[in-house]
Amino acid sequence: MKNTAMQDRLQQEILKFIDSRKTLQLASITDAGEPFSSYAPFAQGEDCIYVLLSDIATHAKNLKANDKASVLIVEDEDSAEEIFARIRINYSMRVEHIAVDSEAWDKGIQTLENRLGKLSRTLSEMSDFNLFKLIPVRGRYVKGFGEAYSFIGESLTGTAMDHLTDGHIKRAS
Repeated sequence: MKNTAMQDRLQQEILKFIDSRKTLQLASITDAGEPFSSYAPFAQGEDCIYVLLSDIATHAKNLKANDKASVLIVEDEDSAEEIFARIRINYSMRVEHIAVDSEAWDKGIQTLENRLGKLSRTLSEMSDFNLFKLIPVRGRYVKGFGEAYSFIGESLTGTAMDHLTDGHIKRAS
């Protein structure tokens, strides 16, 4: 995408959309190599997403064993103008398991507490809870029909963005 003003506007729109959501859909990979999806509350950090997950949860075990995940943040069905074109952003993520008692742990937990409240801090004090930092590798932002953008880079809004122009083609009758 060559129009930097348009890219800047889209990047701000993406951040505003992410900020409007408090949960995400999280896809991880099991030990058997099968996909597993769930959801988690999240907070956005600087070019990353933090999630706090219990060892009881399958997705925590999966993220500990495999440093790849996919995230989907999607508009609520009830507020969507068109159910077939809900606003959404999805990411391929690199996963970092953050060590307890590190500066990164303190930063992530504070970010979660600021966004989601004191329960984040309380849960972080339980020995079965893990902090994961999800770092984007690439993503796709869809804001409607004909309005889809792909991007790459370790950033929630990408370092390079392209408008996807391959459209839907009607079947021949």
